[in-house]
Amino acid sequence: MIILAEGKFSPLHSKTANGAIVYLRNEVLAVIDSTQAGKTAQDVLGYGGAIPVVKNVEEALRFNPNTLLIGIAPAGGRLPETWRSEILTALRHRLNIISGLHTFISDDAEFTALAREYRCVISDLRKIPVEFEVVSQGNWRTRKSKTVLTVGTDCNIGKMTTLLEVHKEFSSRGWKSDFVGTGQTGILISGKGIAVDSIVSDYVSGAIEKVIDASAENYDVIFVEGQGALTHQGYSSVTLGLMHGTMPDAMILCHQPTRLEDDYGIPLPEIKRIIHLHEEIVNVFRPTKVVGIGINSVGLTDEESKSEAKKLEDATGLPAVDALRFGGAKLADALEKYFKERKNST
Repeated sequence: MIILAEGKFSPLHSKTANGAIVYLRNEVLAVIDSTQAGKTAQDVLGYGGAIPVVKNVEEALRFNPNTLLIGIAPAGGRLPETWRSEILTALRHRLNIISGLHTFISDDAEFTALAREYRCVISDLRKIPVEFEVVSQGNWRTRKSKTVLTVGTDCNIGKMTTLLEVHKEFSSRGWKSDFVGTGQTGILISGKGIAVDSIVSDYVSGAIEKVIDASAENYDVIFVEGQGALTHQGYSSVTLGLMHGTMPDAMILCHQPTRLEDDYGIPLPEIKRIIHLHEEIVNVFRPTKVVGIGINSVGLTDEESKSEAKKLEDATGLPAVDALRFGGAKLADALEKYFKERKNST
């Protein structure tokens, strides 16, 4: 695939592109961003190696791709008019399109006509099948598998990446472990899940419950990708719906130590207060606990990341680590310990 990230390719503003570069590394041929053309993914992100950044789809065709991935989601998830020509060029060169935008490419008459003509497939990751328009039934009460949800002190703070690393660690330890994507990037990587920010609000908890129920009999633990943040006034509703649909046995809180306020300019609450808030919302229904902190240490050195982790551990009593840099073992240890304690107490 080639990835369209025009004007936004960066550590924090091209989440889908970045996730594909980390977890689908062998499938990514190039990134398109005319403002960064001539650089590599390593230059821009600090990872990704020699994946080239080029100025447009036409230039990326020399790598012989078969798919164009829309690698960013602008505010509101709408298709910028300036991207149309790039998508049209891709279709005319028989490239399949994968999009996580709220604007559905497959509903656009011009795009679909070209797709039919050139026999391309358009995949809209945020399109919701009608069977997921359901209200939660409270099925957590009879669920056999354990569920783990990532939550955050803010949006776009590493919830998916942290959880994928812990899921990978659990699988390596012999657990039957599953990962459920709840956003376009997580779905792209895992091949399953539901884009909860595209669901009518009444159905968010029911939809994620339905996805979990489909796997519950086959796995020991199901890791559910978090979205939004309870303390972000723009995207708190999707977080609450995910919490009620997942009813997590345990949670991992994600935090970026260098981020002091959200994109509204509102200071982030004190971290112990945020931990208590998340636990209390679930504890109304069942016991749960935030068992560890996943750090997003973008812009920090490894030593600075470890220093910030130590500060968080001293402040909260919980293990903290940047799982992308240092692996998910520390957080997996915390989860296993908590599961064992809960089992012994019952």
